[in-house]
Amino acid sequence: DMAFNYPNARRDETKVADYHGNKISDPYEWLEDPNSAETMAFVEEQNKLTMPFLEQCAVRDGFRQRLTELYDYPKYSCPYKRGNRYFYFHNEGLQNQDVLYVQDALNAPASVFFDPNKLSEDGTVALKMGRLSEECEYFAYGLSSSGSDWVTIHFIKADDLTKLPDKLERVKFSCLAWTHDAKGIFYNSYPRQEGKTDGTETTANINQKLYYHVIGTQQSEDVLVAEFPEHPKWHSSVTLSDDGRYAVLSITEGCEPVNQLWYCDLQLLPDGITGPLPWVKLVDNFEAQYSYITNEGTLFTFHSNLDAPRYRLINIDIQRPERQHWTTIIPQHEKDVMSFASCVNQCHLLVNYLHDVKDILQVYELSTGQLVRNLPLKVGTVCGVSCKKKHSEFFYKFTSFTTPAIIYHCDLSELNPKPKIFREVEVKGIKQEDFQTNQVFYSSKDGTKIPMFLVHSQCLKKDGTHPVFLYGYGGFEASIQPYYNVAYLLFVRHLGGILAVANIRGGGEYGLTWHKGGTLGNKQNCFDDFQCAAEYLIQENYTVASRIAVNGASNGGLLVAACVNQRPDLFGCAVAEVGVMDMLKFHKFTIGHAWTTDYGCSDNPEQFEWLIKYSPLHNLPPPPYSGPPYPAVLLLTADHDDRVVPLHTLKYCAALQRGVGSSPEQRQPLMVRVDTRSGHGAGKPTSKVILEDTDIFSFIAETLGLSWRD
Repeated sequence: DMAFNYPNARRDETKVADYHGNKISDPYEWLEDPNSAETMAFVEEQNKLTMPFLEQCAVRDGFRQRLTELYDYPKYSCPYKRGNRYFYFHNEGLQNQDVLYVQDALNAPASVFFDPNKLSEDGTVALKMGRLSEECEYFAYGLSSSGSDWVTIHFIKADDLTKLPDKLERVKFSCLAWTHDAKGIFYNSYPRQEGKTDGTETTANINQKLYYHVIGTQQSEDVLVAEFPEHPKWHSSVTLSDDGRYAVLSITEGCEPVNQLWYCDLQLLPDGITGPLPWVKLVDNFEAQYSYITNEGTLFTFHSNLDAPRYRLINIDIQRPERQHWTTIIPQHEKDVMSFASCVNQCHLLVNYLHDVKDILQVYELSTGQLVRNLPLKVGTVCGVSCKKKHSEFFYKFTSFTTPAIIYHCDLSELNPKPKIFREVEVKGIKQEDFQTNQVFYSSKDGTKIPMFLVHSQCLKKDGTHPVFLYGYGGFEASIQPYYNVAYLLFVRHLGGILAVANIRGGGEYGLTWHKGGTLGNKQNCFDDFQCAAEYLIQENYTVASRIAVNGASNGGLLVAACVNQRPDLFGCAVAEVGVMDMLKFHKFTIGHAWTTDYGCSDNPEQFEWLIKYSPLHNLPPPPYSGPPYPAVLLLTADHDDRVVPLHTLKYCAALQRGVGSSPEQRQPLMVRVDTRSGHGAGKPTSKVILEDTDIFSFIAETLGLSWRD
């Protein structure tokens, strides 16, 4: 008898595609249409199975109640100064969206400047982006609905909060950059397309254009300043130089850290911006990345990985733009990655380094590149910095697995400037001293040493009994640094668990070399690194395979699904959120084409061979399955995810339930949770975050047999 009665999904055996002479069937292709009655019925059937299962999980009510209590702590961003006023985001605790506040001085009373919670009953309208003009005349803000990447931009006057009639639509993956005269703003939008554009469609996003919008005019009158009809996949982004004179244009194609660099001297336009700008191409290839930091006249400073996989700062004088005249101001460090640099107090640079996945923050001189001082930091992450070249003060925010947030303030105009604690947040009911964070280094399959953070109770005994929540990502040069998550701490404190975060290859933890070690033809290294993390935890007697829950989202959902296919015996539970599951077709939907820089593309015969070996959908066993039972699987997706469209999860789910779910040995559930009015994750209301975390950890506790401990 089967442990669960899975919905029977129709198979269309006629759907077969030819990849370079390989016939690959795609029987669930019909699930790619999110609007068909059949897809909707499939989703409903799945939720009818999943939701009652989640609702009867033993720890669910207790977990949800405790999570809601603990989530109810005040959250703040670093203040930032515009004109003479300070702005910051604040959430009292359980508000669905953070609220933007303004104050005239750091010790003056604050008032609400913009509250996104007033825009929807359920908190599903989110503030996606916001920019105040240079002297604080206007505020431009982008709103997105139900978690979609699509944004609509609106404007208000910053002094009296009057709403302007201006409205910009069809905006996605956009910059927002005011000219310093506050006459207008640069932004990106896509041409109109057939069908819907509300985040439920799967249409490819191509031919993005760059526009300049003049305040007080219609969007139809906006000035097209750059377009690339020969290059439909290019994205562009404008930064205004600190002195307001130059528009600096970065062009990317895909997600590799490389870009072209163009600029325009706005002083050369006597009539202002009236048509395509006369761009000067400083770099017209995709060999390295250049990020604008500041400029002194024609001398520009960039953060770059040119001949520097761990990044460095370079100077380019645009009057002598040839490469032989470029100079290094701060060279690449021998081990640490320079993750960012910002200009502050006219003549200083705030520089952040990543040392074994932990942050170091330093102040340098802009003119000489000499180190001025170290800023004291505990072990953890700088998760926010706010500063401006023209202001002498700056703020930075520190967090870790057990520290919610400490915001520091430092003023470099003082005689002996020292950072002072500006704000420290406490979470009532969680004691930091109950937890211990360790960093370990384990060997992967090829001998590479991989760092991993472990968070557990102070009095942990290595007796092989502890449940583990093992998290990974491994892609797109994203470094997974320590971050605060109440749900993780509940798992450790009340379910007796260990949090393990493996810093596998594909990320940016050790720079470009580490990133490339887990992309394209090296993608299997990510899966090996993650599986070796689980094996290390078993060898070191922290746990056993049946008590390990693995989790990842997006590229991390791909990671979890690929590892479960390769080693179903190594895990007790797997939670894959909004994962990329169909590696042969991902590039056809919304912004998927941009990820071919990490994964490759099935249109290419050599790259097809890499992808078919690990694609989660194509490596599921067909029935009758007689291999080792799969761990309990919970897949999560959402109807407005237009980043990784839901079809990935739905097709994978149908194939998983048919192949593995029909095996009499498979006692653990294989389920999918499809949320509505939500998307890939950004802007998700607090109420939905709490529900989702409750469902995930209830599922883990239920399937690993964990009980609540007070």
